[in-house]
Amino acid sequence: MTTDTAPARVVPAPPAAPGFVARLKRDTVGEPRASYVYLNNFEVERSWARGEPTLPGARLSFATATVNRMEELGVLLADPGDVVVLKAAPDPGYADYLATLALAEGRTLVVAGNDPVRSVTEDALADPAVVDILAGLADGHTYLAPLGIAAAEEELARRTGLPLAGPGAAVCKAVNGKMFSRRLVDATGLRRVPGAVCETVADLAAALDTLLRDGCRVVVKESLGVSGRGMVVLADRRRADRLLRMLARAGADATVNLVAERWIERATDLNYQFVVARTGAVRFETVKAAVVERGQHRGHRFPVDLPPDTRHELRRAAEILGAELAAAGYFGMVGVDAILDQDGVLYPCLEINARFNMSTYGGRVEERFVGPGWHAVAATFDLLPTRRHSFAELADALGGLLFDGTGAPGVLVSNFATLNAAATDDGRQFAGRVYAFCIADDPTAARELRGQAAERLQAMAS
Repeated sequence: MTTDTAPARVVPAPPAAPGFVARLKRDTVGEPRASYVYLNNFEVERSWARGEPTLPGARLSFATATVNRMEELGVLLADPGDVVVLKAAPDPGYADYLATLALAEGRTLVVAGNDPVRSVTEDALADPAVVDILAGLADGHTYLAPLGIAAAEEELARRTGLPLAGPGAAVCKAVNGKMFSRRLVDATGLRRVPGAVCETVADLAAALDTLLRDGCRVVVKESLGVSGRGMVVLADRRRADRLLRMLARAGADATVNLVAERWIERATDLNYQFVVARTGAVRFETVKAAVVERGQHRGHRFPVDLPPDTRHELRRAAEILGAELAAAGYFGMVGVDAILDQDGVLYPCLEINARFNMSTYGGRVEERFVGPGWHAVAATFDLLPTRRHSFAELADALGGLLFDGTGAPGVLVSNFATLNAAATDDGRQFAGRVYAFCIADDPTAARELRGQAAERLQAMAS
């Protein structure tokens, strides 16, 4: 991984077989050897949701600075000739570590002013030098590749002359709404969770009357909520009535844009990825089991041992959903949340995320290091440090657990910037996070590796 400001473009030699990134480029821009400029604007949903109605009390606080430094994950996807726009230069020790694994092969372009509350795209727009450098890359074979496309990404494309490797913001916002997902499932005949789209308070009241009759819990979700926020779980009629009273203050016909569904007791949360090509073709990529803790997505484990019928049903769902997305004008990466309930019944579409997903950033890691007979847990480690830590300290804390690419099990650190993103200088605790893949030769060993790494990192931060 190199950091420079020269607009020169390096075209890599063609791979022996199309890898994950080459397949993605082929499908989205028609050129497996095109160059991508990665803009990893995590929680782009916040942009799509501006001006949309919200649920009272459903928005939990979150560390914006930490979320915005997740953009460093993009270096894992970069091939020679690609560029990753970053809010700050990577820790030198971390850059060296990734280089030893041949994972971060592109260049990084660092903005001059890292504003913690801005996305990486917004930082780039505020930096004339970055805009000029990106404009110098406009050769007809280089594309902006955001996590998701909103107004800021469209503006950067306009100012640089670099085309987007995806459809416009209006299409992206429309197909990422939970209301869109619900209506699509209703229209296509895929197995659906009992529930309804609720455009008004009156719609919600009717849906809750129906759903609460059997005594089950109900989840109410904002159409453009993100990462477990923008939703409430209603355990009984009393709580439902309280929510309705709060929403009804604006009138029974007030717009709410919600989805209400029966709460399904899960056995396994699944996430599967597929790509919708510009041609409308649909290509299935992978399926992983989500790691969910206290309602929050905490990563994935893979590969997943699923019955053949379930795998077939997921692939069929991908074809159906992909065709509908193509008809709506979307092309690009798609991640879909699904559930296997406690009776083994698959609900193949709870929510469509028509954008890059956390699984996307593990695409090259998976194909290089998690081959047949190997297993991985994509993990997050939440820490409470009182000072900044270097990657050298983290590597020392992990010791022999640190993945080194030699064929031994280990913990492959996939994002280090989030550890220090919210750091303070007054000695007080702050919320830090490390992302990693815990790779081993059986699923139990991978989970144990995650636990051992958590203990060592907690000790480092204490």
